[in-house]
Amino acid sequence: MNRCFACLIAGALVLAVAPRIAVSAAPVRQSPANVEILLNGVPVQRYAHQGRWYIEAFKGREYAIRLRNPYPVRVAVALSVDGLNTIDARESTAADARKWVLDPYETVTISGWQTSRTEARRFEFTTEARSYGQALGKTDNLGLISAVFFREQASKKLDRAEESRDRQQAAPSASAAPKDQRADAAGQKAENEYAATGMGRRTEHAVTRVWLDLEDTPAHSVDIRYEFRPQLVRLGILPAPVAADPLKRREGARGFEDGFCPEPR
Repeated sequence: MNRCFACLIAGALVLAVAPRIAVSAAPVRQSPANVEILLNGVPVQRYAHQGRWYIEAFKGREYAIRLRNPYPVRVAVALSVDGLNTIDARESTAADARKWVLDPYETVTISGWQTSRTEARRFEFTTEARSYGQALGKTDNLGLISAVFFREQASKKLDRAEESRDRQQAAPSASAAPKDQRADAAGQKAENEYAATGMGRRTEHAVTRVWLDLEDTPAHSVDIRYEFRPQLVRLGILPAPVAADPLKRREGARGFEDGFCPEPR
């Protein structure tokens, strides 16, 4: 049985085109290229481990979520962070959630929690204790980003759905990573801290309500787990750092060398 869902049209911050938000049932398997986590606009590297996708979280860093519609019809994407809908922070099924709507082959970037019809608050990697979920008392699903795609009914698709404007957009590489990740990773010292998402800076993000007639069955879904580096090491996703051996370093000491005394910076 087909159902109509209330949606919102949203002006994305980093795109000339506008994403939208909707309302819709249990997902088909994942197509990870259609969901990417961005730091400074660059996709974070993904790691496949025991049937799940993982990324490294960087404490104190803001991030965004890039969604890509691979279909020739509009889609409504139920997008949650830490189990909370990114539009209204509610916990619900994907079918009942309000959703972001993308035109055929469109790519949009969602950079934060939608806090009103005109503003959002940036996603920010933080600890569980400082997370948005903790502030709301909803902590069962910390550390998980989920996107479930529902296609619009074919009879309701827009005339421009067959346009080829976005066909040139290839799925971005999942292996690219910001150059400063290594420096950020060095700061993840606390072995007992677990990653979650907080509210960052306030930013303009206007939305408008629309309506969509969606298919009952989701087209596909993507789940991405995120953790700080020490936890990824404990899970066996990243290799453990090799500890420096002070005695071995001292055994490699040498005597005189040519040159002069360098001045420290």
